[in-house]
Amino acid sequence: MQKNLKKVANAEKQKRYRQRQKELGHKQVRGYVTKDAMSCYDEIREKTNWTDNEVLSNALRITYAAYKCGQIKLLNEWLKDHKR
Repeated sequence: MQKNLKKVANAEKQKRYRQRQKELGHKQVRGYVTKDAMSCYDEIREKTNWTDNEVLSNALRITYAAYKCGQIKLLNEWLKDHKR
């Protein structure tokens, strides 16, 4: 009986946390993101028609490819220069 009470309490705590994040204007993709990040995410989805999983997977693949090719510094500089 004690385990069930803990599960219910944890579920309620998670529900309250998700509600607070929504009230702050955050949207859950793989976590809660800022409005600027959401704008970038929406632009990527619009231009590519990728799903959430594809966006995440391809972002990781691009980062890994830059790392393997010794281009992380170049990628970072590009991201800084094109910051909104």
